[in-house]
Formats: sequence, C-alpha cells, structure tokens
Amino acid sequence: MTSTRSLVRRAGLVATAVAASLVLAACGSDSGSDSGSDSGPAAQTSASAGAEDTAGAHNDQDVSFAQDMIPHHQQAIQMAEMAATQASSAEVKDLASRIEKAQDPEIETMSGWLKAWGEDVPSSMPGMDHSGSSDMPGMMDTEDMDKLMEASGKDFDTMFLTMMVEHHEGAVEMATTEKEKGQYGPAKKMADDIITAQNAEIEEMNKLLGNS
Repeated sequence: MTSTRSLVRRAGLVATAVAASLVLAACGSDSGSDSGSDSGPAAQTSASAGAEDTAGAHNDQDVSFAQDMIPHHQQAIQMAEMAATQASSAEVKDLASRIEKAQDPEIETMSGWLKAWGEDVPSSMPGMDHSGSSDMPGMMDTEDMDKLMEASGKDFDTMFLTMMVEHHEGAVEMATTEKEKGQYGPAKKMADDIITAQNAEIEEMNKLLGNS
C-alpha cells in the first residue's frame, strides 16, 4: 500500500510539474508575442515609413535651393568646358575637369528631387544668356561669359580662376542658407558637401592666382 501511495503521489507531482511548465511556457509565449508586437515586421514597416516621411519632408527653401543651384552649377560646367580647349595651365584644366565631374551628378540629383516634389525643373540648356539669373550670388552675366569665351591661354586661366572664385563663393553662400533654413535632409547634406568642396577649391584657385 505504501508503495502504491508513493507511486500515486509521484505521479501527481509529475502532473503538477508538467502543468506548471505548460503555464510558464504559455506565459513566455504571450510575453514574446507582446514584445513582438513592438518589434515585429509590422512595427518595423511602420517605423520605416515614419522615417521615410520625416526624411522626405521639405520646405520652400529646399525647393529654392534646388531650382537656383541647378542653373548655378550649369554655368560652372559651361565655364569648365571652355577650359578644356582654352586654358594653358594643366592645373586649371584639371580643376575644371573636377568641377564638371562633381557638379553634373548634383544637377541630376536635384532635378530628381524637384520632379518628386512636383516642382518645375530649370532647363538643362541655360544657353549663354544668364541675365535672368543675375540675382543669384556669384553668377556671371552675359558680358562676363562672352569675355571668357573669347579668351585663351594665360589670359583665360586668370579670368577663369577669378570668375570661378566668385562663382564658388556664391554657391557657398547659397548652400549656407540651405543648411540654416532648409528641411530636407539630403538637400542639407548636399549643401554641406558643396560648402566643404568649394571652399577647398576657392583656396586652391587663390593659390594658383598667387593670392595666398
């Protein structure tokens, strides 16, 4: 009898232990489900969407920055293209090539922003009449561009460097305004890159001019 009672008691204890384990497992599963609701795919998707909404937010300053910087870059590229055939200095030709390679992709990027925002994209062919853009800092007018087009050799080098320093200073001014007043993250990042790169090129050009 004693043996039988011991077996029954043990069986009862085992059953109790198993039941307790099942309850704990269920609680653990419920806890996991609760945490999963905060970090599961649905929540991650929601968080990603929220981040994208924030990153995509833009204001009027962002639009103005892109719409003004595109023709500003286009003029710099036109000036750089002249250097390929009219400059005498290898340093000037190298600088002009770097300017063109840096600013062309930025034009494409800013054009993409404007299209995504439903805003007008400035013409990719501004021509040589820049009088309409003379209100932008550093932009050359038609007379300046005509003089540069007619120059060659060392005269071109000096004229190109002098004009491009002023042009870059204007771009830095525009980019600084974007950093201070813009909202769109990628635009503010590009503005920061422009400030860094063009300030370095201004220093380089002043050295070539013998101004530093």
